[in-house]
Amino acid sequence: MAAVNFCKFHGFGNDYIIFEAADLKNISLSDFAVKVCHRHTGIGGDGIAVLRKLETAEADYYCEIVNPDGSVAGFSGNGTRCAVAYLYYKNRWTAENLRLETRSGVKNYQLLTRDGNTFWFRAELGKPNFDLPPTPLSKAVLSEPDKTPDTQRLSLLLPEEEIIIGFTFVDVGNPVAVIFLKDFDELDWRQIGSKIENSTFIFPERTNVVFVKIVNESNIEIRIWERGAGETASSGTCSIAAAVASAFTKKTAREISVHAEGGTTETVWRGDDEMLITGRADLTFCGQWI
Repeated sequence: MAAVNFCKFHGFGNDYIIFEAADLKNISLSDFAVKVCHRHTGIGGDGIAVLRKLETAEADYYCEIVNPDGSVAGFSGNGTRCAVAYLYYKNRWTAENLRLETRSGVKNYQLLTRDGNTFWFRAELGKPNFDLPPTPLSKAVLSEPDKTPDTQRLSLLLPEEEIIIGFTFVDVGNPVAVIFLKDFDELDWRQIGSKIENSTFIFPERTNVVFVKIVNESNIEIRIWERGAGETASSGTCSIAAAVASAFTKKTAREISVHAEGGTTETVWRGDDEMLITGRADLTFCGQWI
């Protein structure tokens, strides 16, 4: 394999390595992602984003997101934002708006401003889905007469932790289990996040887990356990999932600021159900993988 060019960007500390598909022909993206994302022996990242130019009417580019463990993500809010920033940085794209096809559909990005190697975008991400993934468990619930799933009353028994934990499920292009807490130190959220991520009897493709503390009607704080990546400083999908779940359960308004350890994402869940996030992507460095 010849040397491959890349650029690394981060969105509020959530870092992605951007490649172009033409440079990665005939290789396993899963194996490649594991190697390059390693923090000690690779470039280091929370995932890779691979871009391919499209010649279709529906979208301008296609973006594949692969997690550090080699699993493929349906979508990543920060990862795709970093990928779009790469296209502007490399002058591959110069128009104000860009349509990006992903595994979870076409997303629309508007470049709001650029300050050197910092890019701010507003992204339209589509509409949330509150249905649990199809499993024998969810099918059993659906098959009972006059019974439908209530996403506000879902809970999981975690025997080793000796707790039953409630959550709200929302799919925002990636599956997310949203757990509301009064304070983040009331439980070991990293351990709980890992257990829930891998509860494959209810989440057959695993799930992201976001822990939410309500500050007021317009602000929430979150901690993030990402599927395939573990703890991250920020996540676009977890931010909008937390915002949607907070509004859905009447805890906040539909337009709120989501404060993660890496920074603040502005979110809107419009009346027509369209989800929007506003955030930044910063260039870290570019180089070659040899």
